[in-house]
Amino acid sequence: MGSIICLMGKSSTGKDTIYKRLLEDNPYSLKRIVPYTTRPIRIGEEEGVEYHFTDETGYLALQAGGKIIEARAYHTYHGIWRYFTVDDGQITEEDHYLIIGTLEAYAQMKRYFGREKMIPLLIELDDGVRLQRALDRERSQQNPRYEEMCRRFLADSEDFAEGKIREAGIDRRFVNDDLDRCLEEIKCYLGERL
Repeated sequence: MGSIICLMGKSSTGKDTIYKRLLEDNPYSLKRIVPYTTRPIRIGEEEGVEYHFTDETGYLALQAGGKIIEARAYHTYHGIWRYFTVDDGQITEEDHYLIIGTLEAYAQMKRYFGREKMIPLLIELDDGVRLQRALDRERSQQNPRYEEMCRRFLADSEDFAEGKIREAGIDRRFVNDDLDRCLEEIKCYLGERL
């Protein structure tokens, strides 16, 4: 198997945009790993593109079948939302892959696939800019979930605490205050690793 590049960062750091741009201008022939979630689909999302959308029953069936590679559960203002990666045939031996995850997901995937197969990409951005981006995105939804937006923003401080970043073994970070520059830095980094 090739490498799995795990794109991580606090909410609204631009992970989705970076993910899409890396796949558009794809000098490393990266393949997508589409994760699963039990959260409701947002406006503009499509089944099988950003996520495979399922429910708790679907999650439990995959878990019972031993198909879960990594999983996280978030106690939101709207109930438990799960995000998880499934051994569903997407990952083959010969390709390199790109996935969006969290530090927790990265740690679980390292245990599953081995440290040598994983490449972490930690994206950072000023908290004020992130908060404005999150608010703008939430306003565009048919049913804005401001409470959940705030919960996620606050939880990021704990989820991406410096100690957890060190514990995950991440020693390189990419600041997304200029998208084109950030992408060039990421491409150079991947060029050294792939």
